[in-house]
Parts: sequence; structure tokens; C-alpha cells
Amino acid sequence: MRTKTRAPTRTFRTSLRTSLRARLAKAVRAEPPRFRRVLTCGLPMVWGAVAITYKLTCPLAWQSGLDARIVSSAVFFLVGSGLILHVRRGLTRELRDIKAVAGAAQSALLRPLPPRLDGLALAAGRLAADRGASVGGDLYDVVATDHGVRVVMGDVRGHGLGALATVGAVLGSFREAAHDERELGCVLRRLGRTHARHLRQSARAEHPAVAGSDPENAEEFVTVLLLEIRADGAVYALNCGHPWPYLLRPGVVRCAEPMAGGDPLPPLGPFPLPAELVPVRCGRILPGEGLLLHTDGIEDARDAHGRFFPLQRELTETVRGRPVVPKAVINAVYERLLSHVGGPPGDDATLLVLRNDRGYVPVQHGEPVVRTAYTVL
Repeated sequence: MRTKTRAPTRTFRTSLRTSLRARLAKAVRAEPPRFRRVLTCGLPMVWGAVAITYKLTCPLAWQSGLDARIVSSAVFFLVGSGLILHVRRGLTRELRDIKAVAGAAQSALLRPLPPRLDGLALAAGRLAADRGASVGGDLYDVVATDHGVRVVMGDVRGHGLGALATVGAVLGSFREAAHDERELGCVLRRLGRTHARHLRQSARAEHPAVAGSDPENAEEFVTVLLLEIRADGAVYALNCGHPWPYLLRPGVVRCAEPMAGGDPLPPLGPFPLPAELVPVRCGRILPGEGLLLHTDGIEDARDAHGRFFPLQRELTETVRGRPVVPKAVINAVYERLLSHVGGPPGDDATLLVLRNDRGYVPVQHGEPVVRTAYTVL
């Protein structure tokens, strides 16, 4: 009988102990923020109490001899060093948390692109200017719509959370308008309205006295390049102050040429858009050819002698005699850029490479085979 009664008791005690340990562990995991606040306030008080206690109770603190002064100086030096290290540790932890949150927010906005989309191979990359510029103003996205594959590449003036908010507004508007609007000009006009509304809301939040001011006079602006790649590979563009893309054709002598479409429009923000927005036909991407979009941080990068980065020449060296592999092109350009500058560039450098796989294109060397559901034309 004892054995039959003890076994359930031990089992109950074991389960109770396990449950209590689990709850304790959960409480400990939820406790660090409160414990951190206690440490933040308590440790400086402890260091101050040590200094005051030494000054009031230690006989050496009341003596004027050289030995007593040396001991007192050492004590206060240790107290000061402890306070400085404590403050530095708290600021470093706070800065690390802020960077992590900002990086997660930007990763959510600049979502990873699929390797293939509607017959196009894709790859994108971003090279931050420095450690403090973990949040930048570059933006890009590619969406497949009933009107063709539409691409946006832009650059918001400045860095930080303000630029990140503008990036979110512009990208959110593009991802909705790209599907809704039949004409590419209507997509750009909606981006302009969204940016103007964002400027008004920012001005109202920061300066209530000037809430009714015209957002066109604001200093913030966005350069935007809109592309529409149709089923036959024809590329139509609307450019608002952004660098034109490069057409990559590995089978010809001049394998990296700017795909220009005339003079660009002003950036969004300082000036209103014209009444008529007619997309410009820039050219055509044949099967196996590629298209490289970039921000001005690439071509504006300088070396120690003030020479600009020769993007077209480096692209020619990268693509000549080789197939256009989007990820390999991006890695090669970044490697040459860092070698040219000798360190991080002065501005964020963002790249987006597309390759036309509509038609029979053999699998490139070093590229994984990706099976997709799109129709090969």
C-alpha cells in the first residue's frame, strides 16, 4: 500500500517541481527589462554611496599627507571609472537595440526579392555608407502585374528614421498603384500625391504652426525611376531625377551601355509633375541580356584622389565574355567599388540587376537551378 501511495505523490511532486521551474524560467526571461532598470538606477547610487562612505568614515580621507591623497585619488578614480563604464555600457546597449529595430524595420520595407519573377531573374544588394547609416533612404521593388513587370528604384534625401518613413510611404504607394493603374504615368502621379501627403503630415507633426504650408517648398525630395518591362522585353520608363539604368549585353563589344530616355523629370517634392506623363521607350531586353539599376551612391563614390567610380567601365569588364548572373554582377561591382574607394562609400550604394530569361537560356555556371511556375515564352 505504501508503494502505491508514494508513487503518485512523487509523480505529483515531480510535475509540480517541473511546472514551478518552468514558471520561474518564464518569469526570469520576462524580468530583464525591469532588472535592467534597477541596475541603471541602482549602480550609480552604489558608486556614489561608496565615495561618500569613504569620505565620511575613512581616516585617510581627512589626512593631508601625500599617501592619503594618493589613496583618495585612487578611490575617486575607481568610482568615476565605474560610473563612466556603466553609462557607456547602457548607451551602447541602447544604441544596439535601436539599430536592431531600425534594421528590422528597413528589412520589412525592402523585402527580399524572389530569385525569379515572371520570366526575369532578379538580385538586389545594398552597401551601407558607414556603421552609423544602418538606416538609409534607398528604395526598390519589383512586382509582376497584368500590365507587365514594373520596377521602382529611388533615393530619398538623407538618412535616419525620417528617410525610412518616406521610403515606407513611397513603396507602399507603388505596391498598390502598380497593380491598380493601367498607365505607368498614373503610377508615378500616385507616388507624387503620396509623397506630398507624407510631407504635409510630417510638417503638421513637427511644426503645427506651418501645417498649412505648401509641401512643394519642402526640402525633402525623392528621386524615382519607374520601369515597365513588357512581354516582348520592351522597356518603358519614367524618370524623376534618378540615374538611368545600364543595359548588359555580354554578346557584343560594348556590353554595358546606358539605357537613356532623354532628360529626366525633376525629383518628387520640389516641383509639381507635368500635366502629361508619357512613358519613354528606352529599348528592349533580349533573352540572356540584363538590366542594372543603381542609386547615385555608386557613381558618386570617389577614391583618395577624388576620381569618381567608373561604373560603366567596371560593368564592361565584369560582363565581357561572361553570362549575366545577377548576384555575381552585384558582388563584382561591390568588390570593385570597395577597392576603388578604399573603404565604405560616402553614400548608400544600392544595386538591382534583372536578366531576361523569357526564352531558352541555359543554366549559368555557378547558379542554382530554380524551378518556377511562370510560363516560358
